[in-house]
Amino acid sequence: MCMVAAAVSCAELPARRSPSLLLLAFFLTACGSQPEPTPTPFDFYVLAISWSPSYCAAEGASANRRQCEARPPHGFVVHGLWPQHEQGWPEFCAPGSEEWVADELARSMLDIMPSSGLVGHQWRKHGYCSGLSQEDYFALTRAAFERVALPDPAPLAPLVDPVQLARMVRSANEGLEEGQMAVTCDATYLREIRICITGKLDFRACPEVAARACGLDQARMPSP
Repeated sequence: MCMVAAAVSCAELPARRSPSLLLLAFFLTACGSQPEPTPTPFDFYVLAISWSPSYCAAEGASANRRQCEARPPHGFVVHGLWPQHEQGWPEFCAPGSEEWVADELARSMLDIMPSSGLVGHQWRKHGYCSGLSQEDYFALTRAAFERVALPDPAPLAPLVDPVQLARMVRSANEGLEEGQMAVTCDATYLREIRICITGKLDFRACPEVAARACGLDQARMPSP
């Protein structure tokens, strides 16, 4: 029965859906005859680096316990490496057989990404859109994180001027300019440093990302 259903293309189905056509559509889906979505072309990556204590404080009881109860506590961690358009971004490009990350690969990322759940979610939402294999995507994520020098935030805590922190990040990274990054916050906490890079790990301009920089004069930055 699957072979018969697979012989009919979706393009051949009329717009009007009779019960028999709905049944046929079910078999098309169930038998896996529909092609995997093609990863969406994109322009660059955003490396999102989170300040873990802010996440834990802001999310409270709903925060990931593994991340927030870790000893020693986490400081800066990778939130994700996100394919990006000049305006907007692709996401969830092709869930399905590729959506789960192997346990061994997920565990190998736990030194910079604080939970296996986060690793898996980032692959499903963003990684597949890169067109890379899981192994290559997470290798690029690690390389991007290691490419960036992060300043010691201790002198700024517990209240930080986001503009000053952004200046410190640029000073620590030769070639990183204003307009190629953003320090973000919510209504209270400093949340992330987002840096725009190419697939070759070069910094590049990203006006839309930079425009989302934190607008607070001071944001809370809890200690680890």
